Amino acid sequence: MSVMDIALVVVAYLVGAVPFGVLVARMLGIHDLQSRGSGNIGATNVNRILGKKAGAITLLCDVLKGFLPVWAGQLLGATAEVQTLVAAAAVVGHIFPIYLRFRGGKGVATGFGVVMALHPPTAIAALVIWLGTARISRVSAVGALSAYALLPLLAWGMGPGGWFVPFVVGLSVLVLVRHTSNIRQLIAERRG
Repeated sequence: MSVMDIALVVVAYLVGAVPFGVLVARMLGIHDLQSRGSGNIGATNVNRILGKKAGAITLLCDVLKGFLPVWAGQLLGATAEVQTLVAAAAVVGHIFPIYLRFRGGKGVATGFGVVMALHPPTAIAALVIWLGTARISRVSAVGALSAYALLPLLAWGMGPGGWFVPFVVGLSVLVLVRHTSNIRQLIAERRG
C-alpha cells in the first residue's frame, strides 16, 4: 500500500467516526443522545427523539460519510482492494468512533453509503428490500435486517466480484450482530 492508500483508509475511519446523530441532537438542545431512547446515535433514534427532519438529516449525513471516502478513493485512482479497505474503515469508524470512546451506531446507513459507492445496483436493490419490508412491517429495524440478510446474495448475484462479495458478507454479519438486541425484541414481541 502506498502512503496515499494508507491516508485514504485513515481519513475514511475519521470521517466515518463523526457522530452526526450526536451533533444534530446537540444543535437541537439534546446533549446526551446516548442516554435517550434506544441510546443509539443513528437516524432511527434521532427521528424518535427529535422528529423526522432531524432524523432525515442524520440519515443523509451517515450515508454520505460512507459514500464520500470511497468516492474520493475512486477519484484518486485507488484499486478495488483499497476502495474496499476504505469502505471498511468508514463503517468501523461509525460503529467504533474514536470521538465517543468507541461506542457508536449499528452501521446501517453508513454501510449503505459504502455499498452505494462500490456498486450502486447492489445498493439500490438492497434499498428496495429495506423500504418495502419496513413499509409492510412498519418497523424500521425489520427493513434494515431484511436488507442486510439478503445483501450477500445480492452482492454475489449482481456485484462486480473480487473483494466485493467477501466485504459485503463481513459488513452484513457486523450489522446483524449489532442488531442482536433488536432481533431479540422483535422475537419477544412476536411471541407476545
